[in-house]
Amino acid sequence: MRFGVISRGVGLCGHIRRTFGNRSGSRRCQTIIKSGNPIARGALKFGLLSAIALTDHHGAWARTPASVHSFPAPNFAHFDHLLVPAEVGSEAVGVLNIYSKAPDFRPVIAAGEGYACVDDAARGIVLLSAALDAHDDQQKRHQLQLLTKFVLAMQNSNGYFNNFVQPSGQINTDYKTSVAGLNWWSLRALWGLEEANRHLAPDSPLAKRIAKSTNRLLVNLGRDVPAEGRSYGKLGGRRLPNWLPSGSGADQAAVAILGLLPHYQRTHEGRALALILAMADGIKAMQVGGASNFPYGVHLSWQNNWHAWGSDQAYALLLAGRQLHRPDYVASGLAEVDYFYPYLLRHGYLAEFGMKKAGARFVAARTTDYPQIAYGIRPMVFAADEAWRITGKQRYRVIARRFASWLVGHNIAHRSLYDPASGRVSDGIETGGRVNPDSGAESTLEGLMVLQRLHDDVTR
Repeated sequence: MRFGVISRGVGLCGHIRRTFGNRSGSRRCQTIIKSGNPIARGALKFGLLSAIALTDHHGAWARTPASVHSFPAPNFAHFDHLLVPAEVGSEAVGVLNIYSKAPDFRPVIAAGEGYACVDDAARGIVLLSAALDAHDDQQKRHQLQLLTKFVLAMQNSNGYFNNFVQPSGQINTDYKTSVAGLNWWSLRALWGLEEANRHLAPDSPLAKRIAKSTNRLLVNLGRDVPAEGRSYGKLGGRRLPNWLPSGSGADQAAVAILGLLPHYQRTHEGRALALILAMADGIKAMQVGGASNFPYGVHLSWQNNWHAWGSDQAYALLLAGRQLHRPDYVASGLAEVDYFYPYLLRHGYLAEFGMKKAGARFVAARTTDYPQIAYGIRPMVFAADEAWRITGKQRYRVIARRFASWLVGHNIAHRSLYDPASGRVSDGIETGGRVNPDSGAESTLEGLMVLQRLHDDVTR
């Protein structure tokens, strides 16, 4: 076993050498080995054991072929139904209805909030951008531009973004889920705008508006997320990185990275790079456990809690590691995929858990099984799929498909959450295995993002 472990560590070092070159890769690999970081070193030693682990713990599905071709193609019909023209201020824009109620899937206004939001519009842009990468389509290009104009119109004078808009076109500036600040919708706006920019001519009026908008946002992030002079707090026997959004919001930091990476590729600004590194280092500091210790290398979402929805920490680290040539980020992301994802699958998914210190180890303080939603599945699909793209190891592709199969009936309800005929994605599985038949924007967008990602893999 000792020699097996060493050989597998050498195998991953070999991959790092192939990725970064022999001299640079060897140096980076040795840096990880000498770092003393148990997660990074564990990824080197045990990162390639997950195929064995999956067979041991998930023999039934690990040995079953899970062809990408078995997943239906994304159908945008319901997306098109949710997307409607609107006017914010004096500008014609496009918005996505938040809720869509079965059985006729009519739109529903969220009390106190509004009927459309930046969170969903930005997701829609990300989805359309991926679809346009696969195949140019004039309708989707027009939809992307309309949603981009909506996001831009929602930027507050303080540089952050309000989230909700009323049917009258009035921006909701007061409700707690719509206040313009360092929060989910401002960070997701950055992700959406940078994705939109990739499909615009650099000198187009819309691209210039995006550049101005994101510049204002980065000024705020540079002020509110300290790249230097970082401080830690303590909670429940562990250190917390206090410089992340909401104090220790690794989940929000991950979304920030997803927007900052394309911004950095576009501008090569030092401030963007500093923010990426600050966010990524903070996410790494939120990683707990290992191959045999709960919670198995997961990057917690916030404080001592993890929730499935929006859990893009591993995906963001893998992207940052690949694009910035940081094998430590890659190793940290792979550790979550290797150890925590099999744990999730063994337990039939989890919605969230909290943890506490018990002696020298951490144990679950509470766990919640429901609701299971597409927004809680998509991050795992993206991270496992990115792990496959980085390493070329087929087992990561198998893990991605296993999570994706939740959409098409491999779930506690034994029902498909995705209807390929209409393009609707049900709003999740609730307590007792009951499927919520509604199909709002978030579920539809997150589900279609999964299917688009798998479709992209087929054409790679």
